[in-house]
Amino acid sequence: MALLMEPGAEPLTESEQADLAAIAAIKESAAREFKEQGNQFVRMGRKHYGEAVSCYTKAIAQMEPLSSLDAAAAADASVLFANRAHVNLLLGNHRRALDDAEQAIRLSPSSVKAYYRAVKAALALDLLQDAASFCRKGLEQDPANEEFKKLLSQVEAKLSEQERQRAKAAQAIAAAKDLAAAMEKRGVKLGKAAFQELTGVKKPNLDEQGVLHWPVLLLYPEVMSSDFIEDFPETDTFSPHLDMFSESSPPLPWDENHAYTRDTIELYYQGGFGKPLSKSEILRYLLEGTVDSKSLPDGLLDGDNEEHDSIKSSTIASSTEGSSKWIKVKEGKTLQEVLQDKDFIIPSIPVFLVVSRKSTFYKDFKAGNWSLP
Repeated sequence: MALLMEPGAEPLTESEQADLAAIAAIKESAAREFKEQGNQFVRMGRKHYGEAVSCYTKAIAQMEPLSSLDAAAAADASVLFANRAHVNLLLGNHRRALDDAEQAIRLSPSSVKAYYRAVKAALALDLLQDAASFCRKGLEQDPANEEFKKLLSQVEAKLSEQERQRAKAAQAIAAAKDLAAAMEKRGVKLGKAAFQELTGVKKPNLDEQGVLHWPVLLLYPEVMSSDFIEDFPETDTFSPHLDMFSESSPPLPWDENHAYTRDTIELYYQGGFGKPLSKSEILRYLLEGTVDSKSLPDGLLDGDNEEHDSIKSSTIASSTEGSSKWIKVKEGKTLQEVLQDKDFIIPSIPVFLVVSRKSTFYKDFKAGNWSLP
């Protein structure tokens, strides 16, 4: 009997051949029946899509092994995979839909429906190159197909935009790396951002002459008010930026006693506070808001020296733990000289406290009886 034959064995008798033909006919009939049931479930609506997938799967099982199918049977199997791909698309199972569509194409390379469903699935998965390839192959089979032409136009537009974003990302990455290298060369240490509710996301920039320009936040701790200097070149000393406190300038709105004058103010920064960011964290900060993260190359922000950076950062943090202090700024120094202080960990942008020797707050501040909220 044909049912007891070894797999792959050739039928030797007419009876065995007849048995195999009968089995094939039964399986073919079952496959047609499961296919029609699947089609019926699709027409019944979304609630029945799962049952449709099950029916197409059962129909496909009747046709296995697929490698032994003749051309006509392969075309029938291709339809089953294309149908299941269609339902998987409707269900949002885009990866399964693409797998089914690709199998349908392998079984029948002329199947226009299979190419169409492959395009839709690839688009949903953002596999634009694959989607374009399926569109072109679909047009080879049906050159007048307007839907393929429309989809190809959409895909090519997305590919162009993707390339534009990649070019933008490459430019932003190069600028960020140059900026990070400039800070590393100067020995400047960046820490976690602070006071962004006052400044927004601000970053330094590097000009064509290789000079770093920093946004700088001035805090008045006595009243927790602030001023913001948009562009403070690292080569500038502090003196010219403090001329806003000169006699010719109006007093600060809250300074009723006119305590904050050019000859009474002092600037301080918090030394020994915070933990330096690693190289990859600095890159992430510098790239924030400039490019879509999807446009960044894989592994860019992982950092080859992440472990080394982490150890270095932990060492710095632990050695200064509990030793935070307010360090007075000498006005004659440049911003770069101040930022290079080994104890200065910049909270993304430099922050300086402005206090007045004439203020009643000054005594408490100097005595260490005040800290940032």
